[in-house]
Formats: sequence, C-alpha cells, structure tokens
Amino acid sequence: MPDLARPLALALALALALTGCGADVSSEKGQGDEARPSDGHYPVTVENCGEKKTFDSAPRRVVTNDVGITEIMFALGLEDHMAGYVMPDDKGDLATVPWKDGYRKTEWLSKDRINKELVLDARADLVFAGWNYGFNEGEGFTPDALRRVGIDSYLLTESCRNGQGEARGVMAPLDALYTDLRNLGRVFDVEDRAESLIRKFRRQVADAQAGALRGADRPRVFLYDGGEDKPFTSGAYAGPHDIITKAGGDHVMKDLKDSWTTVGWETVVDRDPEVIVINDYGDVTAEQKRKFLMTYKPLADVSAIRNDRIVVLDYVDLVESPRNPAAISSLAEELRSLGRREG
Repeated sequence: MPDLARPLALALALALALTGCGADVSSEKGQGDEARPSDGHYPVTVENCGEKKTFDSAPRRVVTNDVGITEIMFALGLEDHMAGYVMPDDKGDLATVPWKDGYRKTEWLSKDRINKELVLDARADLVFAGWNYGFNEGEGFTPDALRRVGIDSYLLTESCRNGQGEARGVMAPLDALYTDLRNLGRVFDVEDRAESLIRKFRRQVADAQAGALRGADRPRVFLYDGGEDKPFTSGAYAGPHDIITKAGGDHVMKDLKDSWTTVGWETVVDRDPEVIVINDYGDVTAEQKRKFLMTYKPLADVSAIRNDRIVVLDYVDLVESPRNPAAISSLAEELRSLGRREG
C-alpha cells in the first residue's frame, strides 16, 4: 500500500503544481493581452460625458487625436493598445518629452484632420478624441457616426458639452484630467497605474501651490491663444484656468462657463490683465503673437503690455494632458520671477 500511494501522491502534487503555474500565468496582465473573462475585471462600466459606457474587454486598436489625448494614453503605458495617433506637426519637440518612447513605438497615422475613413483603415476599435478635439458635426465625424460603423469612442472630459449650446466643460480642468486617467485605468485594467499618476500629479500641484504667489500679490492673468479681430482664450473649464489659478494667478476670464472660446478685446482691456500667457502652437509663432499684442493699439494701456509681462507656454501644457501639473510649476516660477522683477 505505501509503495502504491507514493507514485499517486507524486502525480497529484505534480498536477497541483502545474495548475498553480497556470493560474499564475493567466493572472498576469500583460499589455495587449486578450481579455480574460475569468479574471473578474470585465465587463467594466464608466461614465463619460454623462453617458454610461460598458466595455467587455480592453480595446486593442485605439486611435487618438491630438497631442494631449495621445500623451494620456502614453502616460498610462497603453502604447500596445493603440493603432496610432493623429495630430499636426506643430506641437513642439516630441523627441525629448517624458513619453518619447510612446511616440517612437506608435504609428503617426496622419498630420491632417482625423476622419472616418482614416480610423476605418486603421481598423480602430475605439477613437479617443473630443468635441473640437477631432469630433465635429460639421464634418460628420461624431461618436454616433462611428457607432454606426462599429467603432466605439471615448470623449476627452475637458470637451464634454454642458448643455448650454455648444459650450464645453462639466468640471474643473484638473478634475477632468484625473477623471480620464481613472476611467481609462478601469477600461484598460491598469487602475493601479492610473491612481499612481494621479497621486504624483496631486503632489506636484500641491508643491507648486505651496510656493505660489498669494493674496494681493496674485497678478491678473489672461490666456491668449490667437486671433486678431477677437481673441480666442480659455474659460473656467479649459486647462489654463486651473494652471493659472494654482500657479498663483487670478484668471481674468474665470467667469466664462466654457472651455476654449472667443471674447472681445474690450473685455480684455476692461479686465486689465497684469500678465498675458501665450499659447504657443500653429503657423503663427509665439514671437509673432507677442509682437501683435505689443503693437495692437487698443491694448496699449493694458498693464501686461505696458510692463512687458508676457509668458509663453506650449499648447500641450495648456490643453488637458499629463503635462498640466508641470505647467503649473513652470508658470508659478514665472509669476514669482515677474513679481520679483516688478518689486
């Protein structure tokens, strides 16, 4: 009996060991792996711009539009879930950014506008874009149009429409960033990575705020994106609002319940910004924008122009992106420097 029991026990132990090894392998979450119904993570449901969206597995061929959206995916380490990205080549140097490896590994599908034909050719299963960040009824490129051809979508939270016409914005800009990181963390089963990023960004913002100007020292700040007849700027729901206010500035357009929008020059003059932040991108250079502001006669008596207090930040610093916290630190130092120079 003991002689017979010994090989049976050995066989049983070997079977249990192999089963255990199999369980360990199947529980590992490698990027790009097929969804495993047995792991209990899927299906997941997230709320995106007021809509409940359910995913039975992680999308595998995501197409992103624009630099900030693309870098959200890269920051979460999701390059292997991407078919490629779309954006013009006016978004600055991509070879030295923290996510340069993402750009190296991921296909740049187009430097023109994103469209339905492009994402169909890419065999996309999800498009990550936003209203005026790729989606546009006038061009027929909308989440509904994609749904009709079997492609899902995720809207950038900064771009959510708020029910007031086509005005955008439903929460504070940094909260929009954290919401997208948390949602995408669940959708792609990288929640720990998302929460780690959010903690890091919150610490970065808190450190910048700790050294920022306060009280009466806070300068009035206007964000200038572009435009000569009328300036295009940031309201309360676009990235510059939180970047300006948490960096120690008083955002002069904080009462605008919109994200990116147009105002009149008379409003700018009336609010007399002490600092102007230029959004650097596009065919018109930051220096050309600066020259226009400094020579535009209606602005001659504005404090920022009289005292030549103009700061330049890159486009990707200012739209919703994982570069927002660093932009707060950078602007906080600029505002302190201008304050010292003024003193």
